[in-house]
Amino acid sequence: MTTNTLPGPGMTLGGFLRDRRARLSPGPGAQTGRRRTPGLRREEVAARACVSVTWYTWLEQGRGGAPSDEVLERLVRALELDATGREIMFLLAQQRPPPLKATSSSPVAPALQRVLDALTTAPAIVKTPTWDVVAWNAAAVAVLGDYAALPAQDRNVLRLMFSHAFAHAGLPDWEDNARFAIEVFRFDVARAGGRPEADALVAELQATSDDFRRLWAENGVNNHWSGQKRLNRPPVGVITLEYSTFSVDGADGLGVVVFTPVTDADVQAIARLMAIANGGA
Repeated sequence: MTTNTLPGPGMTLGGFLRDRRARLSPGPGAQTGRRRTPGLRREEVAARACVSVTWYTWLEQGRGGAPSDEVLERLVRALELDATGREIMFLLAQQRPPPLKATSSSPVAPALQRVLDALTTAPAIVKTPTWDVVAWNAAAVAVLGDYAALPAQDRNVLRLMFSHAFAHAGLPDWEDNARFAIEVFRFDVARAGGRPEADALVAELQATSDDFRRLWAENGVNNHWSGQKRLNRPPVGVITLEYSTFSVDGADGLGVVVFTPVTDADVQAIARLMAIANGGA
């Protein structure tokens, strides 16, 4: 695998490709004989990527237009790029990051869980692009719900919002919250390149929820995953939280959503809910 360094100012796609192929060893089976330059030859990269030598030469020369996602992914494998190199190449070729790769629902890294646990009075969850909740902290259990007590397939933000009476009753601004959730979900799934599991979730909720079907038909899209949310949580009453989402480096598509209490009274309400969840009064 090639070792990545950031391209310098003015780096082009052609320059990046030349630099990366120069770092690779031809390996066993390559044509022997004197090589005037280190690394792979253009024809060797072209063969690895299943493209013509002429087209690849044009690409290094800045000719022929932007390559497709499929061709870029083949070049990623041909040049043995890691995740950082892949992102740099897409940025140079298409002026945008690469499509997100599917992530598994396996537990998050212990270091990330420790970050969640350090947020003692701020509920926090980790979600996939299709909004499956795969990690959470104690404050989230007390304020948002006990995800561990749910079957894995039910640990989904949209499914909870539209299929559980508890979620509906606990949101004083449910209509606005639900509309916003659908708009951002639509954006997240599109950014991830579409997912069969997202299609299945949408079909399920359209069949089971009149509210989802009505709001989904509005075709709204939103990419702004931050704002305020009010939650009604007896016996403490209404809590106001500010929420923000942060992507997880090295885990395509995973996002951490942190709900921060707005006032001291909100902090105290969350602390009381956590005490109740732990068996206190």
